[in-house]
Amino acid sequence: MQGDFQLEAPISARRIVVAMSGGVDSSVVAALAARTGAETIGVTLQLYDHGAATGRTGSCCAGQDIRDARAVADRLGIAHYVFDYESRFRDSVIADFADEYMAGRTPIPCVKCNMGVKFTDLFALARDLGADCLATGHYVRRVMGPHGAQLHRAVDPARDQSYFLFATTAAQLDYLRFPLGGMPKPQVRAIAEELGLSVALKPDSQDICFVPDGDYAKIVRSVRPDADDGGPIVHIDGRVLGEHRGLIHYTVGQRKGLEIGGQAAPLYVIRIDPAQRAVIVGPKAALAVASATLTDINWLGDDFTGPLTAKVRSMARPVPARLEDGRLIFDTPELGVAPGQAAVLYDGERVLGGGWIAETQAAVLEIA
Repeated sequence: MQGDFQLEAPISARRIVVAMSGGVDSSVVAALAARTGAETIGVTLQLYDHGAATGRTGSCCAGQDIRDARAVADRLGIAHYVFDYESRFRDSVIADFADEYMAGRTPIPCVKCNMGVKFTDLFALARDLGADCLATGHYVRRVMGPHGAQLHRAVDPARDQSYFLFATTAAQLDYLRFPLGGMPKPQVRAIAEELGLSVALKPDSQDICFVPDGDYAKIVRSVRPDADDGGPIVHIDGRVLGEHRGLIHYTVGQRKGLEIGGQAAPLYVIRIDPAQRAVIVGPKAALAVASATLTDINWLGDDFTGPLTAKVRSMARPVPARLEDGRLIFDTPELGVAPGQAAVLYDGERVLGGGWIAETQAAVLEIA
């Protein structure tokens, strides 16, 4: 069988807990863990089940996925446990998701989930089960450095998930293992096929797990009934251009769906003012940001002081920047930097840490 489970010497794991979501990635991790000869225990957290409502599969931690995880565990001959964390997930992730949108910010629920139920509660469960480590199917690498374990980007850039794991603490990193970080996805599927796992050809999960069909507004509306309250669309020069249909339908950098025709040039969402329930729009140049204030910074860089790069959206490329007293200063103005998103900091392939974007400082203060 291809692949190897990365357990740094001289550890000889007696028991490994694997976080199993029911997808091909975590299923292969369970197989690689069992291959070491250690007692392997699969754990699935039931977080939110919209599969039955939408008729879709590939929705992480939902009903069908739990059944798939159990089938894989049976195939591998390992124990499998399901823990109900729906209420905790609803309170800590879904409610926060709705609150962030209502506050005019652009949330990243996957990071909040990793910080909470997955990398806090699941940690506690793994330790209670007496495991030597917790293994997940995330595409990142754990590399031993002079000061201990480091977090690095995955070898396959198309699969890299380091942006979503910036809040992983040093203590958590000591306990975590990421066997897939050095593999391309086709190799992972090949292992699953070789083992005859039922999930070998299962599609990857899409969108946010608890958002049916990508309809974010529907979820926010179910938690915050006033989410569709309208308000003004205001140009940065003060002109009221129209009415919007609720703050939840708009994010910084958005161009389509503004429904304000007759403008001489394309307009973009520059910022959202929740106090006035206003969507502020302007030309693309007004999106340029010189710096951003970060909060709740998680630092994994030890005594690193060199030049770094920053990634301010999950699909963005890292750009040169520097961090000074909680303020991220870009070498050149950056577009589409949105409060509520994360800024993740890198030294080449290594993740130095990151923080939440609380506010931005414009690069262009006056635009004709």
